[in-house]
Amino acid sequence: MSIIDSDAVAEKTFRTLARLASSHPFTHFIAVSHSSQTATDAWLHALEYETSAVPNVEIIVDEARELYARWGLGVSSTWHVLSPGGLWRVYKLGKEEGIWNRPTESGTRWQTAGSFGVDRDGVVKWVQEARRADEVAELDKGVGVLEEGEGKRRESKL
Repeated sequence: MSIIDSDAVAEKTFRTLARLASSHPFTHFIAVSHSSQTATDAWLHALEYETSAVPNVEIIVDEARELYARWGLGVSSTWHVLSPGGLWRVYKLGKEEGIWNRPTESGTRWQTAGSFGVDRDGVVKWVQEARRADEVAELDKGVGVLEEGEGKRRESKL
């Protein structure tokens, strides 16, 4: 499972990713940051996330955003980031869950986000590209698609 995201929505998504990783120990999860290593480490510390706590989560720093480009994720539009509905949903995320935008030391809020489910053979089985900056990835769906594929794989070997 791979996730690429930014800001308060990144925090919500990353917390979901870590929770899913804890309950799916045989699935490899990857989070990609477009901030510097120092800023990424500070962000993880602010989230009180210990990288050793969930061993099946890998965090990759891609400050040059080369991985983003390879996966088809570029720079967003003004409407993508600043739509009134999107701003309202980010505000609700803060009010309802206490997840607010944090100061950004590096990276850009203009990077689009996407989440991908890739099976053990390297085949992309699930994709969710954010239509707006406030869209939180439905990672549980991605995990479900991957697990369904694994179930079919086991059945075919019987």
